[in-house]
Amino acid sequence: MFDKIKVYAFVGPSGTGKSYRAQMVAGEKDAHFIIDDGLLINDNKVIAGRSAKKAATKIETVKKALFFNEDEKKEIQKALKKYKVKSILILGTSDGMVEKIAENLNLPKISETVYINDVATEEEMKEARNIRVTEGKHVIPVPTFEIKKDFSGYLLDPLQIFKPKGFGQKPYVSEKSIIRPTFSYMGNFTISDSVFRQIAEIQAEKMPEIHKVLRIIVQKHGEGPVIYIEVSVVFGYNIPEALKKFKEKMIYDIETLTAMNVAKLDVVAKSIYIEKT
Repeated sequence: MFDKIKVYAFVGPSGTGKSYRAQMVAGEKDAHFIIDDGLLINDNKVIAGRSAKKAATKIETVKKALFFNEDEKKEIQKALKKYKVKSILILGTSDGMVEKIAENLNLPKISETVYINDVATEEEMKEARNIRVTEGKHVIPVPTFEIKKDFSGYLLDPLQIFKPKGFGQKPYVSEKSIIRPTFSYMGNFTISDSVFRQIAEIQAEKMPEIHKVLRIIVQKHGEGPVIYIEVSVVFGYNIPEALKKFKEKMIYDIETLTAMNVAKLDVVAKSIYIEKT
């Protein structure tokens, strides 16, 4: 089914900067598709797969990256067929790993392999490795908005890279994403439900329309928290507008302060507060 796809590989030890340079290598090989840690990427867009960097353990990470799961394997194959892929770049930590990925996805044998030391200096690889070990940072070669929902609760930041296109052509900015996975060297982090209540109470104090936060219920899911808030609204204000404003500010504060993507947030006016004159 995939016999005509030309397969390239990009190999290097973990944490040496492969994902950072993946788009550059793919561009040089005219490969518009990349397989990196369980994801199938088309230029700057994730089109299939689930990032292995979300796995709870390193063993599970390897399994996801190699597509041992039949459903995940079929999802990638379906996308390869749908997008009529002609060439693809597979990232891996060894020749054996990229060969296994190609084999598991029923792709042709790798026609050419680029190694990280072909495109990065020893100093650059050493610096990348140091950042991985001391800060637990990983790079995913897609813009942050592409994976924000999938990485709710992870520390995630955009990384913008200025790139020249060549003589006579305008330069452009390529965005990648930096995350700290669950198994990060920095350790896990959790956010108590009381933090969401405190954020809501602080926001209520800033808004003259909201008198008080009466109740808040938080349910945490993989795609982000689902939050239900009951408030008391000050008499005289337009209630729908006040609730909408409060909701928008809450979502912004939560996503900014906690790195979580809010899956759903409902605000209910439970009572009216009449100020004493």
